[in-house]
Amino acid sequence: MKTEWPLWEIFIRGQHGLSHRHVGSLHAPDAEMAIKNARDVYTRRNEGVSIWVVEAAAITASSPSDKGPMYEPSESKVYRHPSFYDIPDDVGAM
Repeated sequence: MKTEWPLWEIFIRGQHGLSHRHVGSLHAPDAEMAIKNARDVYTRRNEGVSIWVVEAAAITASSPSDKGPMYEPSESKVYRHPSFYDIPDDVGAM
């Protein structure tokens, strides 16, 4: 028998932000209660305009130890790195 509520990860979009950012975690019995609790805990000063809650058990992440094999393919795509392009002087700062 489960005695502990699931863990929820909380993401808040600020007044002037375009993206949500992770602000913390909390336990709640369901998503609706997680949103209400997140509002009370993480937006006390009216700093948020949107709240996302994600059950922590639903998150899958890569391991830092897999860093090499995970990102190695991008090293062979030099065209994604703008360091070798010549920018004309009249373009100015980019």
